[in-house]
Amino acid sequence: MVDSLGTSPDEVQFRFRDDEVADHGTVTVDACCDQTNATAVRIEPGDDARVLLPFVDRLALIEVNFPSFADGRGYSAARILREAGYTGELRAVGDVLIDQLSHMRRCGFDAFAPDTPLDEEDARRAFATWENVYQHAQDTSSGRRRTIVELRHE
Repeated sequence: MVDSLGTSPDEVQFRFRDDEVADHGTVTVDACCDQTNATAVRIEPGDDARVLLPFVDRLALIEVNFPSFADGRGYSAARILREAGYTGELRAVGDVLIDQLSHMRRCGFDAFAPDTPLDEEDARRAFATWENVYQHAQDTSSGRRRTIVELRHE
């Protein structure tokens, strides 16, 4: 049974990882810091992702809750975690919309569990919206994607 705080692996609609889906509930940021065996955590708006940095090596899953599409704090949390070296699953959960998918991927999200399932074809187009980008982000720093400036100087 999954803790009411976390999402079930069955609720993950899009995932860009080859490892096994985390199938356990998550704990709060505060509880994660107090537990030596926590391997999954859920960040809520207002939580400081930097608190998790000493624990990222043991975390297999970090869910970032988007209770409203207008709340962009989760993007910052994703960038902080990825730039600090977090390599586990980073799952966007909640009010995740088609228009946000491409931006969330650029920030480092690699799994998505929207409250309302998204149209698969619309999502495919959204993930591929911008073939070329100007600025560095998580998808350029990991070597998966090069910026326009880098492409020009090949």
